[in-house]
Order: sequence, then structure tokens, then C-alpha cells
Amino acid sequence: MIPPRLTPLLEQFDFARERLVGRMAGPVMDSGDGTDTKVGPMTGEEFRWEPVPGCWSVRQRADGPGPRATLLAGSGAWGRDAASYPHPWPPPFTTIAWRLSHLSEMLTLRAEHTNGGHALTRDDYPVDGDVMAAVAAFDAGAAAWRTALSSADDAALDTVGHCTYPHGSDAEEPFIDIVWWVNQEVLHHGAEIGLIRDLYRERAQ
Repeated sequence: MIPPRLTPLLEQFDFARERLVGRMAGPVMDSGDGTDTKVGPMTGEEFRWEPVPGCWSVRQRADGPGPRATLLAGSGAWGRDAASYPHPWPPPFTTIAWRLSHLSEMLTLRAEHTNGGHALTRDDYPVDGDVMAAVAAFDAGAAAWRTALSSADDAALDTVGHCTYPHGSDAEEPFIDIVWWVNQEVLHHGAEIGLIRDLYRERAQ
């Protein structure tokens, strides 16, 4: 049984996930008022579009990291621009590809560190350079996180360190606070992705 205080957070997460996938893949997305808005699927060019100089993105590993990045995070033929601490300041502008990879990795790893093997790191996570594969990876990560949340009872929600995700404050926070934070990540990066899509559409007008 889902704890009552988790229910609104799950509903918020589900809606944010559905809207973001629709916003990226089409053919329609929820406009927010219950009506469908037509939207075309994202192209590879749009996925990796760099609207300003010095963007961070996902890149073929053979090409090396982009400006101000010192490494390509993840595994496979593609990687995501990254740097060791301290990170560059001001932060580089990031592409849709970068933001989506960040979200997908976070969801997948947090799920694995909640009810999986508690072992995956960023070095294990495959980075996708193909837009449709990246959208599918996000949806898979969101589904895994949703499954992890569905297994949480009231005691788990209050447990500090219930999720052992090593790249956040999970070890110091009650799990309910981590659930709230993940929702905020999906909401704000989802809004950013939507805005970059709008800017890309208007770029030549």
C-alpha cells in the first residue's frame, strides 16, 4: 500500500514524466489544461543543438570533452561533458542531450541505489547519442524510479540514507526529501528542455 503522504508526490512525478516524454517524442503533449497540443518528435540536430558558444553536451568519446570539460562521463561510445570539482564558473550552458542524459542517469542510479544492488556509479551508466534512444532511456529510468518508490513504506520514507545514491545528499536526508528533490529535478530540467525546443523552433525566424 502506498503511504498517503507519498501519493501526491507520485502523482506529480507521473504527470511531469508524461508531459516531458510527450514534449520530446510527440505526436502530442498535455498542454496543462487537459487538451492535447501537437508537437513533432525531436530531431538529432535539435537534440545536440548548441545555441551559444561553449556548451556542454554529449559527444562521441573519440572526439574528447567539449569546452571547459575535463572528461566525458558515462560508458559506451558517447559521453557527457563533465569536470571534476570545483566545476567551472559560471556553469556552461547545457544542451537538451546533456540535460536528458543527466536526468536519465540520476533516475536510473537512484532507483538502483534504493531497491537494486546499490553498486552502480556514473562510470557504469551508458550515454546515448541517438535522440530516440535517449528518450527511451529517460522513460526506462523514470519507470525504474517509480518502481522503487512503489516499494517504499512509511518507515522507509523517514529513513535517512534509505537511498544510497553517491552523487547527492541522499546519505544525509530522509527518503521523503529525496523523493521531493527528484520531482524538482524532473520538473525544472523538463521545463528547460521544453524551452530549448521552443528556441530551436524559432531560431531561423
